[in-house]
Amino acid sequence: MILIVGGAGYIGSHVNKELNKRGYETVVFDNLSYGHEDFVKWGVFERGDLGNIEEIREVFSKYSIEAVMHFAAFTYVGESVEDPQKYYLNNLRNTLNLLQVMLEFEVKKFVFSSTCATYGNPIEIPITEDHPQNPINPYGKGKFMVEKVLEDYSRAYDLRYASLRYFNAAGADPEGEVGELHDPETHLIPLILDAAAGKRDDIKIFGTDYDTHDGTCVRDYIHVTDLADAHIRALEYLKNGGASEFFNLGNGNGFSVREVIDVSREVTGKPIKAVEDERRPGDPPVLVGSSKKAQEILGWKPEYANIRKIVETAWKWHQKIE
Repeated sequence: MILIVGGAGYIGSHVNKELNKRGYETVVFDNLSYGHEDFVKWGVFERGDLGNIEEIREVFSKYSIEAVMHFAAFTYVGESVEDPQKYYLNNLRNTLNLLQVMLEFEVKKFVFSSTCATYGNPIEIPITEDHPQNPINPYGKGKFMVEKVLEDYSRAYDLRYASLRYFNAAGADPEGEVGELHDPETHLIPLILDAAAGKRDDIKIFGTDYDTHDGTCVRDYIHVTDLADAHIRALEYLKNGGASEFFNLGNGNGFSVREVIDVSREVTGKPIKAVEDERRPGDPPVLVGSSKKAQEILGWKPEYANIRKIVETAWKWHQKIE
């Protein structure tokens, strides 16, 4: 049995689907603060909170858990700056609770949802796993701290982990069974599609004078189904005796804000009004990662590397939830 903590959320629900497609049995543990119970269409659902260590123990007592995948983090960068305590309690302390129970029950395989935010402002592009880690906000710092905890636990307790640092998760399940549903929504593609659907008047472009080919920020978008595949490959890597490792997950290709808007216009057939605005503080011009290590060690290769494919799946889902 694979325990998926945060499995009712965006990425966790896609991983749950893919695991079950491949014959795994899963149990989803989620407090539904941001997740959706109707996203748990596979496996068993147990409602619980990582802040309550007894609730974690109950799940480990009830099921024979072989490995844990951890997605139960808060992910709003701006909010983490305004309310760091919320982020350190949930993303750091609650992860320590989970790891404590794993050790008590001698569960030694852990797949961690990390982030490229641990790198901070990029010094070189594409970003590799060896890039200096200098997170610039509490969200990135909390994930970085968990990575340091994992290094120490791996040495001391023989806990083996795969920490997956991903770039911009995007898109939706191609079959339309689960997708992206955040409140509030801060991700570029769903915000653009909200404008296409008439839920918002326009999409704002923050900064048009960056040192990029069209003046707008360039980002690395990775399809959520490709992310799910990478998580399962990481799990199987650990099951096969693989050592603890860190992996970047991204396309290796960057797409500018203007390019994503233009592709969204083509996919939706809608005009989508774009409004140019001032730069936001802390936005690097280019953020693109190298996934060479994941490709070489995990045998992973993004299937949905084309930005049009990513937007098409997102639009299919967007229309379904309107």
